[in-house]
Amino acid sequence: MTESLALRDAQCPACGDHVAVPLFEGGRRPLATLAWPQSRQEARDLPTYPLDFVRCIGCGHVFNAAFDYRHIPYSEKPNLMFNTGSGWAAFIASLRTTILGRLPEKPVVVEIGCGDASFLRELAAACPEGRFIGFDPHGPSHDVPGVDFRAELFDAAVHLATLRPDLIISRHVLEHLRSPLGFIQRLSVAAALNELTLSAYFEVPCIDIALATYRTVDFYYEHSSQFTSRSFHRMLVRSGVEILDVDTGYSGEVIYGYVRLGTCPTAREIAGQAAMFVKATERALQQTFEQLTALHQSGTSVAIWGGTGKSAAFMHRHAVDAERFPTVVDSDPAKVGSFVPGTGQEIRFRDWLLDHPVEVVIIPAQWRARDIVAEMTDAGITTTRILIEHRGQLIDYHRDHHPYGSSSPTSHATDENLLPDKDEQYR
Repeated sequence: MTESLALRDAQCPACGDHVAVPLFEGGRRPLATLAWPQSRQEARDLPTYPLDFVRCIGCGHVFNAAFDYRHIPYSEKPNLMFNTGSGWAAFIASLRTTILGRLPEKPVVVEIGCGDASFLRELAAACPEGRFIGFDPHGPSHDVPGVDFRAELFDAAVHLATLRPDLIISRHVLEHLRSPLGFIQRLSVAAALNELTLSAYFEVPCIDIALATYRTVDFYYEHSSQFTSRSFHRMLVRSGVEILDVDTGYSGEVIYGYVRLGTCPTAREIAGQAAMFVKATERALQQTFEQLTALHQSGTSVAIWGGTGKSAAFMHRHAVDAERFPTVVDSDPAKVGSFVPGTGQEIRFRDWLLDHPVEVVIIPAQWRARDIVAEMTDAGITTTRILIEHRGQLIDYHRDHHPYGSSSPTSHATDENLLPDKDEQYR
């Protein structure tokens, strides 16, 4: 049977894998929960959308590969959960007791996608000294006792820093997101960058029983993403969180997990390195521009070695225009006679420099500098200086220290003088 299943290229929202197999082809159907037609004719004339549910080979997650978020009118018709059954009430009561038992004496609790804020309201009533904040663009239109309601989307980078919560709650939200994996990763990284360690509770519907019993009523357009117990757990593993507890509830129809955020060990290091790179390259842009301007104003004749790829990228970034720097040469005869994309210099063969010598050759592709210098020597091309870009400025290839010299290209790769100052990463 499995031999007849066609493999599909579809990225899994839960684990990020790209290979899936067909699971349920439901044809084209109207929205099931968010249409709210006001007449029989309007109901019959509703637009339809494809149900093309596939299953991730990596984690077992089920999702609609044809889903388009633009068709979901959450802004007009919020997707509110309604279940007043005794079994559900018992599950909620047990959950509330468990969460309260995990909170400190005066907690700060944030619920993302709080809906009508009823769950948060009950927590606030049981813990009057705490602070309870609910985020939902389409939440209650009235004040909720004990709850600071925010009619907006939760922004991990902003709100974790300002609210510094002890617990984040997200119930029946992940299955509606384009990338629940990315959502949790952002939470965890933002916590780490703000030096926060906090708990989070995630709860979603579980489709294990539906799959085991061939149940198809779960598959409608608005529920594009369906978690299995395996896909939920693998999502948490890949999110970089510390998993505290994962279990199912409500007779196996939901799966939930308690995790600890802010434990990603490399988040601050990598983010610090990135921030330092941004600052350094901003300074470099100005410094290199000033050096190039000085070269031009001094009347120095200059040739750029390389007309495409990294050399073109260098010319784009540093405004190496054809008026000030008209000479561009290349080692590749196939490029001769074409023009530098964007800046317009004609690309000449390297030997053009034999009859038209220049005082300075700039080699933007630093990693090839050793070979190009050797090529220049073999071809009899001489020049006063050869410049390469290194650590944010143009330096003299022969006189200044850099990792692209005449020795092995990796000979200086671990030279501590060339590596970023570890302390500077966090300044």
